[in-house]
Amino acid sequence: MRHTNLLGTTLILACLLAGACRQKDSKQTNMTEKESTTAPTVYKTTGTIERLDAALDNIIAPDAKIEILATGFDWSEGPLWLPEQNKLLFSDIPPNKIYEWSEEGGLKLYLTPSGYTSEVPRGGEVGSNALILDKQGRLVLCQHGDRRMARMDAPLNQPKPNYITLADKFEGKRLNSPNDAVYKSNGDLYFTDPPYGLEKNADDPAKEIPFQGVYRLTADGAIHLLTKELSRPNGLAFSPDEKTFYVANSDPDKAIWMAYDVQPDGNITNGRLFYDATSQAKTEKGLPDGLKINRQGYLFATGPGGVLIFDKNAKHLGTIRTGEATSNCAFNADESVLYLTADDYIMRVKLK
Repeated sequence: MRHTNLLGTTLILACLLAGACRQKDSKQTNMTEKESTTAPTVYKTTGTIERLDAALDNIIAPDAKIEILATGFDWSEGPLWLPEQNKLLFSDIPPNKIYEWSEEGGLKLYLTPSGYTSEVPRGGEVGSNALILDKQGRLVLCQHGDRRMARMDAPLNQPKPNYITLADKFEGKRLNSPNDAVYKSNGDLYFTDPPYGLEKNADDPAKEIPFQGVYRLTADGAIHLLTKELSRPNGLAFSPDEKTFYVANSDPDKAIWMAYDVQPDGNITNGRLFYDATSQAKTEKGLPDGLKINRQGYLFATGPGGVLIFDKNAKHLGTIRTGEATSNCAFNADESVLYLTADDYIMRVKLK
């Protein structure tokens, strides 16, 4: 899912050449950075935080704002906080790039190409999508264009477009376009494989697998199909005790989140509906997409309207209404900040 901003690349390059962009009216600039090294940074705000239950006050302060950190991207995705470097990484999928943002350094290009490394031109959503860290702290990418799960073969502080393939085939057939991923504590890699990175989506003649799967990659390199029943599997996450596995389905006709029991062998069973937002998807921007769960077990699920917040019993506590189709979210190290990728924006909300 994305919305193309034709001016995105030009605006980003202009800001990078200038070195820094002071916060101005949105008609005058598409980059928001610090105005001074001595004065506190003041960011533009947007949207609203909708409270449906008093329990949300224990998660987000009543006076919390949605801050815009940067804008001008084609379709931002895959936010990842690097705690040791105190910076955010995120993908801009169509131009095949990853950017970094920090309070001290503002916005910078981090890595390109990020998801498609061939010199043969092709269309579609070629860049990286989700970005995660493995147990050794190495960058792992869902690469749309190369249709694989890959690991960057370079240190985080010296990024290079050198990649090692972790998974690119299931039963001898090429994956569609890995979209989102999460590691289990034992090192198993779980990922979803919808067709969004193919040039013609599900109708692409290059599509080799006749379904959209959710997979588990074990340390020995074996790929296990967990389910092929979802039409557009997308974001995924484990409950804090890793006994429950959640998957978003970004299909406008079946905009749902599913929950599964995790078996001792790592497979999943007892699939059941967690929450159905199909009716909201008819009138609100966005679909079930990226998904994160905090240490208290609250689900932060990007979907119709922004980021929907649920308790473990699927009670909808409220929504961070960004006003944009919101693709994904990520916490900082102590979960005091939630970073959001929303169309051509990077945003954040401070948490309690």
